Amino acid sequence: MTTLRVVLDQMIAPVPGGIGRYTEELTRALIETAPAGCDVEGIVSSSPAEHCARIESSLPGLGSLHTTTLPRRELTRAWQLGIAHASGSGMIHAPSLLAPLRRHDIVKDGSQVAVTIHDVLAWTHPEALTPTTVAWTKAMVKRAHKHADAIVVPSHAVAHQLADIIDLGDRVRVIGGGIGTGLRLPSNSSATEIIAERLGLPTDYIVAVGTLEPRKAITALITALGLPEGPELPLIVLGPSAWGELDLASVADEAGLPWGRVRALNGLTDEELAVVIARAAVFVYPSLEEGFAGPMIQAFHLGTPVVHSDAPALVEAAGDAGLAVERKDAAGYPERLAAAVNRVLTDTALAKRLRIVGDDRARAFTWRDSAERVWHLHADL
Repeated sequence: MTTLRVVLDQMIAPVPGGIGRYTEELTRALIETAPAGCDVEGIVSSSPAEHCARIESSLPGLGSLHTTTLPRRELTRAWQLGIAHASGSGMIHAPSLLAPLRRHDIVKDGSQVAVTIHDVLAWTHPEALTPTTVAWTKAMVKRAHKHADAIVVPSHAVAHQLADIIDLGDRVRVIGGGIGTGLRLPSNSSATEIIAERLGLPTDYIVAVGTLEPRKAITALITALGLPEGPELPLIVLGPSAWGELDLASVADEAGLPWGRVRALNGLTDEELAVVIARAAVFVYPSLEEGFAGPMIQAFHLGTPVVHSDAPALVEAAGDAGLAVERKDAAGYPERLAAAVNRVLTDTALAKRLRIVGDDRARAFTWRDSAERVWHLHADL
């Protein structure tokens, strides 16, 4: 039996975030697509029994779950220094940079390690991260340069950016993500209406994903709504209502918007998230920099027209399925966002085309395909 061991620690991180979800979805698909004679096991830091139980219940078919002797914080530091081993040898796949990167011999003992670099924010937008995270990320990329057998990135955009930072040769593989298995609308319209009423969704609205972190450019979108020519629909932001000392209410007030015109929804179930996105008149993803376009692909899948920035990873994912807005000239960005959103809201033919092309585009991103490519990657090594 050939075993692929996946580092699952991000699933039980204090804030699992997008990488936690990526880890869960990819591992589930790896289990489902395991070739004959292969199985999948997990590696996790020393954790409470309930955390391990949650992983095992989320990943039916997982061969076993190995726990290290160190808890998460200590393991993170130890792996940064290369002084802790993983549980077992063989094939190891890390859905992030948290990986046992050390000297090994792929020829003599068959050991191999693949890591994942989701973005290059530590170099392009270090202000978006804590100094500790920036330092750790850069240190782990250096270790990956020395010891990783393969480096997975979610987009060609990240691959190109990474090549400008460090020479990883031919070890880089582009393997994107997919659409969450639970992201689907209720089976009947009455259930959808019940959810919409419970969440207080208006009849028509704009939906966006992000925080008030400057890189996400939600402030630019809110500013766009306050312009004389701005769209008149309310805005629902999928994310927290505050970031640091900033909050949506104060940003909206500064833009001249009335109370309640902008609101946040957070902590939604997959079904609720699907309802919010699917019922929106337009989905806006104004982010200035991303490694992958997960939320946009969700909107494509749910049939909502998409307006997005011209960040390379977003343009790559969208193809011609979205309406791209130029990011340069920050002062004029809100005005360009307003114009693009208005185009979608007023041009029914354009909105229809974006829905049709978006649905087709979404089919190109599946976790099954991602998992099969990971299996091929390790087989090639």
